[in-house]
Amino acid sequence: MALFKKKEQVPPEEIDLSAIDRESKYKQFSPQGERIIQIVLTFWALFQLYASISNKVPLQILRYTHLGFAISLAFILYPATKNADRHKLPWYDIALAAAFISVAGYFIINFKPLQFRAGAYTVMDTIMAAMGIALVLLACWRVVGPPIVIIASCFFLYGRVGKYLPSFLQHRGFAWKRIITHLFITTEGVIGNPLGVCSTYIFLFILFGAFLEKTGIGQFFIDLANSLAGWAAGGPAKVAVLSSALQGTVSGSSVSNTVSTGSFTIPLMKKLGYEPEFAGAVEAAASTGGQIMPPVMGSAAFLISESCGVPYRQLMVCALIPASLYFTGIWISVHLEAKRLGLKGLPREQLPKLGPLMASKGHLLIPLVGIIYLMISGYTITRAALIGCLLCIIVPYLRKGTHVPFKQIFTALPQAARNVISVATACSTAGIIIGMVTLTGLGQRIGAGIFDLVGNNVFLALVCAMFTSLILGMGVSTTSNYLITSTIAAPILIKAGIPLLAAHMFCFYFGIVADITPPVALAAYAGSAIAKGNPFKTGVNATKLAIAAFLIPYMFALNPKMIMIGGTFFDALPMVVTAVIGLIGIGAGFIGYLNGPVNPVMRLVAFAGGLLLIIPGITTDLLGVALIALVVVGNRLMGKKAAEAS
Repeated sequence: MALFKKKEQVPPEEIDLSAIDRESKYKQFSPQGERIIQIVLTFWALFQLYASISNKVPLQILRYTHLGFAISLAFILYPATKNADRHKLPWYDIALAAAFISVAGYFIINFKPLQFRAGAYTVMDTIMAAMGIALVLLACWRVVGPPIVIIASCFFLYGRVGKYLPSFLQHRGFAWKRIITHLFITTEGVIGNPLGVCSTYIFLFILFGAFLEKTGIGQFFIDLANSLAGWAAGGPAKVAVLSSALQGTVSGSSVSNTVSTGSFTIPLMKKLGYEPEFAGAVEAAASTGGQIMPPVMGSAAFLISESCGVPYRQLMVCALIPASLYFTGIWISVHLEAKRLGLKGLPREQLPKLGPLMASKGHLLIPLVGIIYLMISGYTITRAALIGCLLCIIVPYLRKGTHVPFKQIFTALPQAARNVISVATACSTAGIIIGMVTLTGLGQRIGAGIFDLVGNNVFLALVCAMFTSLILGMGVSTTSNYLITSTIAAPILIKAGIPLLAAHMFCFYFGIVADITPPVALAAYAGSAIAKGNPFKTGVNATKLAIAAFLIPYMFALNPKMIMIGGTFFDALPMVVTAVIGLIGIGAGFIGYLNGPVNPVMRLVAFAGGLLLIIPGITTDLLGVALIALVVVGNRLMGKKAAEAS
């Protein structure tokens, strides 16, 4: 039985995401081989559902089982190197998968004996734990990439050589046995909190997103966005913003969201007259913002909730204003660019009509609305996700026009399991970093060292945390980035006086922005692949469009009332109003258009006015409004003069 496709069977016209996103680089199996993989993935998904519904699987067994599936499948599904043949399954991949199954099986079988001999582990315990750590790092290298593996390896070695290091980095050092067993057997390392969140909340919401896709709700989001904004100036670009906000809120992946909605919106934008680099940038920036848009946001949002001890429904409320401002900023830039180029929307007769669309398919919104209601009402995250998944299965059959084959809905199970592999490998590898930080006390040492460097200057502390998040976020998943920066950078901000939740959200936001920030901007590269544009220019344009994402975190860090910490929505409202006006000024400065073309000098004035409105304070707000008003009036006078001269 042939397990792999022949090379010529791979359609050449497909967009090869593997060249952009390591997490999409799967091996290519034949129909028979793919069937076997689907059965294994489905079994994993069913086990996860059983564990969530029954709540009878002990914590450690659930995590080791989850990790066993993820790491062994990583060796089977992902090639060893970037250029490795994806149409072969080498013997060593089978051996590596089998080795990790034996490791996970050992700790599952010896679950109770290990509890009794805690702190007095045997030689075999240590050997199996060491194998587990090595295989987790190797799998993560394949799936997520080298950056997080290199960082985790450095932390691992730090536990041993810390006593030889200078200054605040020094600690007493630990024996290899203590390090290895701490990292793989206790719940402070590989099977720690990040993997725990992945094996419960994250898996269920990835499954929820897969159900939405298989039931056709993702396409409904695009149709709804088209009916609402497709006719406006630069319509397809605004459709990209709306549909990416709707779909991104449940997909949680910048790259996959860019590809799924971008395959429709980017060609339309190009057809309308947008440059390829701008079209790809619009989709990339909007898709990246999906990870900060409630109700679901990205996988890392669940980790924030767990790390900060904040109910997820409260996190949703806190994230709403920043996310809305992010998409408002992109919308403003898209509108101004469309006006500058004189681009019109699509003819209304080519677009779905809102009334008939809602009448025939409006019920497809029930799962999304339902899960928002459940989480706001105080249901546990697990229960809300399970009910949401059930609604996804039921809702398409409420009307004949939205029926889908039940077999198609069932394929959401293996798809969700496949999609969670990258998150699980990242979470388990990040557990090594977190485990070493807790064992050595490094977090407090780094925080103290950097705090001594920046002193009491909160702004400098924020800048340090921003660059840390952007640099560590190059080429790694948002989950990996958040887990690292929340361990290293967040304590610095907290010590500088930033509230706990604001500090974690600050790191989270800049970890997401790394997906569109050159030189490594995975979402922008995915957009450029569809648009057939220059990847670097696409990344630069995406950064300009998403400028709000670089400014808003400073706003809520310096004034936490924006995320309703120490205040209400009405306390945040004045800041929202001034921020929107500021985003108009910044957009005009970047695009070169406001109420008409803006000359270079006035662009600088508009940009300065926008920045002043972003900075909290009555004086800065008044100056900002004055500068933007100057640009508006100046533009109008110059327009009149030009009209009279002609």
